[in-house]
Amino acid sequence: MAWVRAAARGDLAGKEMLGVRLDGHPVALFALDGGVYATNNNCPHMGALLTHGCVVQGYVECPMHHALFDIRTGEPDGSVTDRRLRTYAVKVEDDTIYVDLPAPEEHTS
Repeated sequence: MAWVRAAARGDLAGKEMLGVRLDGHPVALFALDGGVYATNNNCPHMGALLTHGCVVQGYVECPMHHALFDIRTGEPDGSVTDRRLRTYAVKVEDDTIYVDLPAPEEHTS
């Protein structure tokens, strides 16, 4: 695992989510309840970009088939898929957001 600079905290100001590409990883950053969370930006069901969807009560909704995933844990609500969304650890230091990315051999999408 390696901490990678993802964005400035201000890049999320006034937004629910932001898509970034970090060392080849598609990552979605979320501003939720005063915290910052990170997940894979591809839906594990059919691969759609989750940042083209919307945030609904702590879940990100896939724009393709409306699958819902808990932003904090990656757990699906079970209505469309039982595939879990990959989440990443996040830290904010000096208004900079860092994401803990997997080593290349740990990356699965």
